Amino acid sequence: MRIDKFLWSIRFYKTRSIAAEEIKKNRVSIGESTVKSSKEVKEGDVIKVRKNQIDYKIKVIQIPKSRIGAKLVPLHIKDVTDKEQYELLKLRKMSQDYYRIKGEGRPTKKDRRDMDEYVENDITSDFTDWDDFFGESDEAEEEEL
Repeated sequence: MRIDKFLWSIRFYKTRSIAAEEIKKNRVSIGESTVKSSKEVKEGDVIKVRKNQIDYKIKVIQIPKSRIGAKLVPLHIKDVTDKEQYELLKLRKMSQDYYRIKGEGRPTKKDRRDMDEYVENDITSDFTDWDDFFGESDEAEEEEL
């Protein structure tokens, strides 16, 4: 199986074209050499993939016939990535939260959607018929005249 199709079929990349693009950028290698999209993957190969600023290493146990479900992925590959790489990823994620604490700074698109939804729900729940509201007081004024 081609390496771009393999990485897509084990759900490492969302689409096959993204997998091929990453291979062109030399972010995927088998052993120590970078590969082309057409490189055939064999059982026992160790594939190195640079993704999210860390180097993943996966060992091919079995070649799937087509794209497989997420629960079946461990049957086809074994993750042999260094623990240091996962710690590095965890530290990077924690450092990103440092720069913007929730509720500070300019609202994100999601924050704006949440605010709009809150305001719309608030307006519709508090809406009253203004004619009925002010109609009673108008009738009272007319009777006085």
